[in-house]
Amino acid sequence: MLALSELPTCPGLFYGSRARDGILSRMRIPGGILNAHQCRTIADLVDRYSTGCLQVTNRANLQIRDLNSPVSDEVWQDLLELGLASRRIEVDPIRNIMASPTAGIDRQQLLDTRPLVKAWDDYLQTHPELSELSPKFSIGFDGGELVSIRDLRNDILLAAEGRSAKSEIVFRLHLNGETGILIQQSQCISVLAALASTYLEYTKNRPRIDGKKPRLRHLLTDWGAESYLERVERNLPFVVQRRSIASFEKSIPNHQHLGIYPQQQSGFSYMGIALPLGRLESKQLRNLANLAQNLASGTLRLTPWQNLLISDIPNSQLFEVKQQVADLGLHSSATRLDSCLVACAGSSGCASAATDTQSHALTMARDLAQKLTIDLPINIHFSGCEKSCAQHRPIDITLVGIQMERGDEAIEGYKIYAGRKDLPFGRPIFPAVSAAEMPGAIERMLQVYQRFREPLESFGEFVDRQAIDQFQELLNTEDGNLK
Repeated sequence: MLALSELPTCPGLFYGSRARDGILSRMRIPGGILNAHQCRTIADLVDRYSTGCLQVTNRANLQIRDLNSPVSDEVWQDLLELGLASRRIEVDPIRNIMASPTAGIDRQQLLDTRPLVKAWDDYLQTHPELSELSPKFSIGFDGGELVSIRDLRNDILLAAEGRSAKSEIVFRLHLNGETGILIQQSQCISVLAALASTYLEYTKNRPRIDGKKPRLRHLLTDWGAESYLERVERNLPFVVQRRSIASFEKSIPNHQHLGIYPQQQSGFSYMGIALPLGRLESKQLRNLANLAQNLASGTLRLTPWQNLLISDIPNSQLFEVKQQVADLGLHSSATRLDSCLVACAGSSGCASAATDTQSHALTMARDLAQKLTIDLPINIHFSGCEKSCAQHRPIDITLVGIQMERGDEAIEGYKIYAGRKDLPFGRPIFPAVSAAEMPGAIERMLQVYQRFREPLESFGEFVDRQAIDQFQELLNTEDGNLK
């Protein structure tokens, strides 16, 4: 373990990073899939080295906060044998490989991307020189699933589109949201290797930016996507099909990662379980692993929406699984306010944050649960500062932390945005609301939405079709109390 002063910005399993609340360690779980034995081992690790709690992240990692001592070499070897640790420590901090949590079981998928996830992870493990890339270098695979990851941020996304004349699945390459080439399924790893190699050559000739390794977006700004792809093609032993580069239309988020849905496999279903802010106690993880082993295939799938799935549940066992999940204090509903919360570490874990986002988010959800019942999912994002680390696109409601003056005192507050228009956060609704007043402001917004929306209209759609002054007038009706 490195000395505290040498800890990197991006944590891995063995090189944690320093946060305000202690040392933060992050375990890469390629594709987010774990078996029951791995889950029990992780629970034991958390009990031994931390406070008994962990979090699922927005890349389907597992995050352990407040480590009290370095992970021993003996434990590292045990994790390695279970497939929970990188075979090369150098590449461990590179961002987790993202895939749909329903890969291999989704009824809509064009193909199962799990073999591609494994193949790319194997490539990383055998090419330690790629550790010279930015640890934020991110790859995603979308197999055409209903539970899609296309609208989530990745440096490089390979998204299945259909079959070629040779009856092989074709993938479209997306670079930070731009499309460039079509490639065959069998060419995916070779293309990714060439993309990474060309990016590596770029970093060797560029200075660090604010002390950090250049990101892929810096390459695209300097070279342009066309020039980058031309250089990549020189390193390929085959010709790829070129298409004009244009932004693609991102999918509207669905919530079929929460609830119970039939799988591609007849007679089986999966259950998506909500974890407020991704939080999970070690005993809950251990019990979920036992449940999955006893009543299903023993598989848990972490999601980029900070919750998890139990897959391969025989339909005859669904009632029992749902009951045991409830006994653990968890649920599978997408229409509870704690189901679709996103929050950064906040002031308790990050020096940049102006507000205690995690505490405020959970308090708001508990408070409003006593006052409101919602029938459609509401996505709410708490960001402690303008960086928006936890969520990179507008969603239904975004709160950005600020410090406010109240008399002679500085207090925590939020700017509140709504809808999906007007990057980066949405449309401005409240310029400054104290943390104490914030739940009431959100309550008024949801009351207006529920009263005046069209049938089955989402919150984001409702706000986006309103003139802002009209929406704010509705919010201010009778001093905030609806007629």
